[in-house]
Amino acid sequence: MSKGNLTRRGVLKTGAVASAGLALPTYLSAQESGFTNAPTGSTVTLGFNVPQSGPYADEGADELRAYELAVEHLNGGGDGGLMNTFSSKALQGNGILGKKVEYVTGDTQTKSDAARASARSMIEKDGAIMITGGSSSGVAVAVQDLCQSAGVIFMAGLTHSNDTTGKDKKANGFRHFFNAYMSGAALAPVLQSIYGSDRKAYHLTADYTWGWTQEESIVAATEALGWETVNTVLTPLAATDFSSYIAPVMNSGADVLVLNHYGGNMVNSLTNAVQFGLRDRQANGKNFEIVVPLYSRLMARGAGANVKGIHGSTNWHWSLQDEGSQAFVQSFGTKYGFPPSQAAHTCYVQTLLYADAVERAGSFAPCAVGEALEGFEFDGMGNGPTLYRADDHQCFKDVLVVRGKENPTSEFDLLEVVEVTPASQVTYPADHPMFAGGQLGNCNNGA
Repeated sequence: MSKGNLTRRGVLKTGAVASAGLALPTYLSAQESGFTNAPTGSTVTLGFNVPQSGPYADEGADELRAYELAVEHLNGGGDGGLMNTFSSKALQGNGILGKKVEYVTGDTQTKSDAARASARSMIEKDGAIMITGGSSSGVAVAVQDLCQSAGVIFMAGLTHSNDTTGKDKKANGFRHFFNAYMSGAALAPVLQSIYGSDRKAYHLTADYTWGWTQEESIVAATEALGWETVNTVLTPLAATDFSSYIAPVMNSGADVLVLNHYGGNMVNSLTNAVQFGLRDRQANGKNFEIVVPLYSRLMARGAGANVKGIHGSTNWHWSLQDEGSQAFVQSFGTKYGFPPSQAAHTCYVQTLLYADAVERAGSFAPCAVGEALEGFEFDGMGNGPTLYRADDHQCFKDVLVVRGKENPTSEFDLLEVVEVTPASQVTYPADHPMFAGGQLGNCNNGA
């Protein structure tokens, strides 16, 4: 039995009516304390909701590793990791507000309905006071909405859609990961510098909220620099063979293929594109190029040699040399034997940021935690100085442009950083049109 399941069992024994399996005492204590799942004993439970199956399962596995490491560090084990480099010194390695951190886990399946059901179970049955995780923006938007209604904090995992902190933003939700607009703002100038301004792009796009806003962002950013968009085609998230979508690209007049795909989708679509010979073609008198706007080391590993020379953006990379990144790589590598992915980094950081906000607020109450996070400026967590903007609960920090290495030295040394784009270049006003249509609303303390 996994540690997560062991913890779940312990929570159910103490926080529920054993014969019925219902968390009634949790809600009674929550009502008395004024907020949902207010911890009354010596422990506090966090809910880690990640894709353990489906196209983003590789990301989910690394997220769980990071969450387990974060809990270990919060409880005083290991080397302390980023607690040692974090500019805030509120965390002491004695849990959160002196309460030992426990956790429960769930499988989002990269499906919004499954993710909501899993999160609801963790809140209602397991007494989770905070939910975090996910590697899909569709999942993030759905779970964020649930957490807003339930009165718990949602610390988003991997979610790159503009909508998460745009039209679907919520007062109880917070995102450390960067977004599609930021990818476009960082990546487009590099693409122009390398490939020129006279390019014709064909987009294949995952048919859900992330894909739509990623396509919109990269189209806007590249067209502003002179590129022409030849066609945009939506592809199902469940697709595994993209051959039928690649074939029309060859006769479209395009000389760049933009793959607005992530995880297993990107691995499969890029593999199909290479099999069709796109990387060896010329079009309009130019070498045909492929771009992956949102990259990860796990995707690069899955796609193998096909990623060589292909550019994209990423939230964080284990090769960064700042003190915080090096500390995290050491902690993660010591525990697991290999370097962490951006998924692992994001989820670890979100856990510490939540715990730190509770400590600084002196309360687990969601509205107090939210107030501590809003406008919070910090450093030492990788990516340089970072702001959690109060207007939309979006983090602003440096963004990395990377490309697949031509001569990797190991199975982990697959991407190289070609540009560290400063936060100022990817920052936008809170009322930017790509983020319009939503309101944070009021924080909800729940019960």
